[in-house]
Amino acid sequence: MTFSLKLWGVRGSIACPLPSHMKYGGNTSCIEVTVGEDTFVMDAGTGIRGLGQELMKREPFELTMLLTHTHWDHVNGFPFFIPAYNPHWAINIKAGHLSDQGGVHAILSTQMESPLFPVPLAAMQSNLTFEDFRAGEEFDIFPDVHIRTTPLNHPNEATGYRIEYDGRVACYVTDTEHVAGEIDKKILGLIEGADVVIYDSTYTVEEYPSKVGWGHSTWNEGMLLCQEAGAKRLAIFHHDPDHDDVFMDGLETEAKEAWSGNFVTREGMVITV
Repeated sequence: MTFSLKLWGVRGSIACPLPSHMKYGGNTSCIEVTVGEDTFVMDAGTGIRGLGQELMKREPFELTMLLTHTHWDHVNGFPFFIPAYNPHWAINIKAGHLSDQGGVHAILSTQMESPLFPVPLAAMQSNLTFEDFRAGEEFDIFPDVHIRTTPLNHPNEATGYRIEYDGRVACYVTDTEHVAGEIDKKILGLIEGADVVIYDSTYTVEEYPSKVGWGHSTWNEGMLLCQEAGAKRLAIFHHDPDHDDVFMDGLETEAKEAWSGNFVTREGMVITV
């Protein structure tokens, strides 16, 4: 049974559609998850625009969207998600960090209010539903797909996800900041034995000290977590917009030399679990 993740956006912080960033991609976080005959989406950064165009070529159906958090780079593609404007679609949006802040509906609605955006959320004609949970909870997204979650160390909070299907496991852990010299036990438990872990690798080890408190981590920390948890592969993700293709090529070489399980994500890449 198919279990794959297509990366429609792998960049962090802000989209950077530049000639110098074409190899790894400039769109921000968005992942299409295919499990058997079913599909769901994780995050709604600028990459979701292209995903929406692709989904419109398929039969209308129900779609679930899981958000890690609602910082701009993870939701600012949502107003351009074409299926949301189609009355034949039903879209359920879930988030685990907003129960005490008015809920995910209120936040996404505010993003599209004047004078921030010319088209209100009410213009979306799909059957939109919104569901808030608390990070740490578990639920089934389909009868055969189980989701575990954990809170992440990020300003304004964020949620990490573990997807379990057909005896295989993929984890999506962004945005999160490690504490130097300490293992994050919540993440460790979430990714235990995973086949692949997509991890926030925004900064290098050299860059991190000047970015403490900004809410991001390094591929080196992700590698240590994976090795400690017995995870098989680390997908280096959420690339800093200042890291162009030349820089990322060098990072990839260094990461592969450090551990054979490391690989750098690229926009359009399909990860088979």
